[in-house]
Amino acid sequence: MEFIDRIQNHPLTQPSPTDFISLLQVLGSKGPMSNGLKKFIAAHLLPCKIEKGSYLLKPGEVCTHIFFIRSGILRGFLKDGGTETTTWITPENQMAAAISSFVFQAPAIEYVQAVENCELLGLSHADLEKIYLRFPSFNIVARKIYEQYYAEAENRALLTRLKNADKKYNHFLEQHAALANRIPIKYIASYLGIASETLSRLRSKKASKNRKKNA
Repeated sequence: MEFIDRIQNHPLTQPSPTDFISLLQVLGSKGPMSNGLKKFIAAHLLPCKIEKGSYLLKPGEVCTHIFFIRSGILRGFLKDGGTETTTWITPENQMAAAISSFVFQAPAIEYVQAVENCELLGLSHADLEKIYLRFPSFNIVARKIYEQYYAEAENRALLTRLKNADKKYNHFLEQHAALANRIPIKYIASYLGIASETLSRLRSKKASKNRKKNA
């Protein structure tokens, strides 16, 4: 099943105005949003749901939509033989896509998978291009979103260069503390570039220290 068929075959009940408000608040925090722009976006969103463990996108498919995550967590990962390397993890109230595939409308090299049951609002690349032309102010919003992607990619690149596993995990907790117990340990380990067994020992060690502090 191709990407667009996959999301169209998993429709979601039409979102309530509250759901749109959450998305528009996120976008509005990054730049000016006129009423006309808000109405255009709301009218062109594609609501869909993806079950835990299912794939939103597979390598070779073109990512035709960028998604606002209403609920749940998505992750991107690469697969080399039997080894998976998690490249990004994105929770609710954020935007997510296989960004290079989406921007250039080229075949993806990564998988995008639901870590939890997800409810999404998708905006197509074609509609986004229309927005750029009809509402030039949205270019500011888009630039802020892409800047965030770049900063997170740089952070991930720096993280992989750290040699100490404990420092890597501490850095992850600083950035994603709320996700530490929602994401399977094997995904966090592959994101950090360490063995699952090593991460399990680190977590046990930290839990033991916390128990002693609270005793």
